[in-house]
Amino acid sequence: MNVWRRLLLSAVGGVAVSGVYAAQPVLEPMGRSLGVPAGLTGWLVAAGQFGYLAGLLLLVPLGDVVDRRRLIAGHLAVTAAGAALTASATAGWAAFAGLGAAGAFAVVVQTTVAYAASVSPPAERGRAIGVVTSGVVVGILGARVVTGALAENWGWRSVYAVLAVLSLLLAALVLAVLPPEERAGPPVRYRQAVGSLGGLFGQRVFLTRGLTAFFLFASFGTLWSGLSLPLAGPPWELSEGRIGLFGLAGLAGALGAVRAGRWADAGRAAPVSGGALVLLLLSWAAIAQLPRSLWLLAVGIVVLDFAVQAVHVSSQHLLTTVRPDRPSGVIGGYMVFYSLGSALGAAATTALFTAHGWTGSSLLGAGFAACALAVWAADRWLPSRP
Repeated sequence: MNVWRRLLLSAVGGVAVSGVYAAQPVLEPMGRSLGVPAGLTGWLVAAGQFGYLAGLLLLVPLGDVVDRRRLIAGHLAVTAAGAALTASATAGWAAFAGLGAAGAFAVVVQTTVAYAASVSPPAERGRAIGVVTSGVVVGILGARVVTGALAENWGWRSVYAVLAVLSLLLAALVLAVLPPEERAGPPVRYRQAVGSLGGLFGQRVFLTRGLTAFFLFASFGTLWSGLSLPLAGPPWELSEGRIGLFGLAGLAGALGAVRAGRWADAGRAAPVSGGALVLLLLSWAAIAQLPRSLWLLAVGIVVLDFAVQAVHVSSQHLLTTVRPDRPSGVIGGYMVFYSLGSALGAAATTALFTAHGWTGSSLLGAGFAACALAVWAADRWLPSRP
């Protein structure tokens, strides 16, 4: 797969996942406009995450059944419809429905990762996954920068209108540029693909990486879903545009995703994951200083996002190597943990911030990081069953 096709897949992942996370920098004005109480605004992000969970269980297995190129284009088209519904919403229920639909079909990200893994030689699989994952991270974090600027000038609705247009353009490019897949072996039925997800939970490597992802992205969601609330309030009182700029710090850390893919290709996925989880835990010591220092916050964000993506890329590389025959299914099952963790972090951080301030949110994020590190350590040091 040449570099231009990798970049296209990277863009697909970035735009699709933006619809799930774009609400984070504008939770306050979005909630106010739609009549959602302040303590419940985190559910605007969680709605997309729960939609994502449904998509992982019901839509991602389709990637092992039909041509992934056409599936990617179709999912992008429906993602565009969900973004358009959110942009035109006049009540909370309509926005929740639009965000849920956009989240469900944003699982095109996992289909894209599986496509990249299946068309790449084994020695380059980690690098290909790293490039696509970098695009996803750019979408998650870059969305904050773009969302802040758009919201400040044209309101939060403009964010979802732009996402709808970009999704449709990418759907057309996918059909025009990417080749169909060539698959070996007998065809897989949809019921068989969905049913195989249950068998994954009995595999130690899958369960360990899944639990790690659950706590990893709960920590990630705690930061990014709650960050706009203290920054918008005293003593900083930053505008949406300035809050969005903190996504640039996250982008700097996310550049490590490609390098993590190369480390995984070299057989260093396990030690890289452990070191990254230690960094994740330490990053919260700097992030907790937000009421006193924006510079320490920025440093903590860089470290946190590097750590999260290093673990995420390593896990996906390991799982697609173990199950090369079902890359969509294994990635979809793994991302169930991701979705649940992200939703937990998003919903819990806003409620905890309302009750206990940023100190409470920081302790929550650090606690999730410690749990992820404990899961990795237990898998590393406990003997395998005979």
